[in-house]
Amino acid sequence: MILAAGTFVLGVDGFVLPGLLTDISRDLSVSVATAGQLTTTFAISYALGYPVIATLAGRADRRVVIGAGMAAFLIGMVLQAAGPTFSTVLAGRIIAALGAAAFQANAFAIAGVLAPPERRARAFAVIGAGSSLAAVLGVPLGLLIGQAWGWRGTLWTIVALAAAAAAVLAGIFVPSMTLPATTMRDRLAIMVNPRIVTLLAVSALVLAPSFLLIAYASAVVGISSPGSATAILLALLTNGAGFFLGNRLVGWFADRFASLPLILAGLGIAGVAAASLSVLQQWFVPTLAVLFLLGILGSVLFIPQQNRVFAAGGDVAAVALSLNGSMNYVGTAIGAGIGGLVLANAGAEWLGPAAAALAALVLAIALGTAPERRAAKLARAAP
Repeated sequence: MILAAGTFVLGVDGFVLPGLLTDISRDLSVSVATAGQLTTTFAISYALGYPVIATLAGRADRRVVIGAGMAAFLIGMVLQAAGPTFSTVLAGRIIAALGAAAFQANAFAIAGVLAPPERRARAFAVIGAGSSLAAVLGVPLGLLIGQAWGWRGTLWTIVALAAAAAAVLAGIFVPSMTLPATTMRDRLAIMVNPRIVTLLAVSALVLAPSFLLIAYASAVVGISSPGSATAILLALLTNGAGFFLGNRLVGWFADRFASLPLILAGLGIAGVAAASLSVLQQWFVPTLAVLFLLGILGSVLFIPQQNRVFAAGGDVAAVALSLNGSMNYVGTAIGAGIGGLVLANAGAEWLGPAAAALAALVLAIALGTAPERRAAKLARAAP
């Protein structure tokens, strides 16, 4: 639960940012689509940084690694909160992402190693509970502070939370632990394992449709409630509530049912929900219902896919899981990047259809590349 406190702080940062994009763009004299690339930059920095950080950390005490990660995240947040220009804020975003990579992926790896196989998905869900709680409590708090003291006030609040988390993590509350050291060559060797590569490819895509919409939640609700800060607050709170509910449910389901059917069903429902926005986006309450559903599906897609990768990793499961974390952030970058292009060139009313099309594409890829299906065919063909 101490590690979940860290993911809570990271979650507040991630969930609250979409609701601040309009204010950030106005204050820093950039477009909303450009401001949205702060999410993309964070995701890419996380994805590229983690394998390097994990290799350099080697057999270092994981308590030290996650503590240093939270400290780096803190420094990055200070740069963002105080940055006078978009470039400075962007640099802070990169530093914060590297800190988040050091913290978050190690937290999940520790949970995966310690938990027995039959409870692994629930262990992942406990670590993820911090993010889900951030979605419910952190988002409204952050946006209310933003309305009172501006977007910088929100970021300074996250700085304070990160400082408190870093202090706790530096103390005796986190047990000392080391994980098997791996070289960069070991990590790259995983990339020639066809089963793991195909799973990581799906991890890089599975969250992209939802993030295409959530990264630009202010634009999504702006059609039915233009210029309303309250509407943005309710939209993100509703999505966060869905994410929290999904997190509470998915561990139980993922430990009892096969992961692939859960993922395929989640992508299918996400695609239908996103497509419905082309009509429902004209009304605020139906839009909230869609965002709530997408929040639930975010957890449903994340935990089972993580479980698939860990199970396929075998002796290098912790390494595979770390790469999976990077791929999740690649998916975030893909979704936010595509959303920014759609918003800039076609308008907010096309965000839903674009997310639906992307969900259909990812579903086809997940189904067509599933190692489980090939293994089942081989089993049936065996004498």
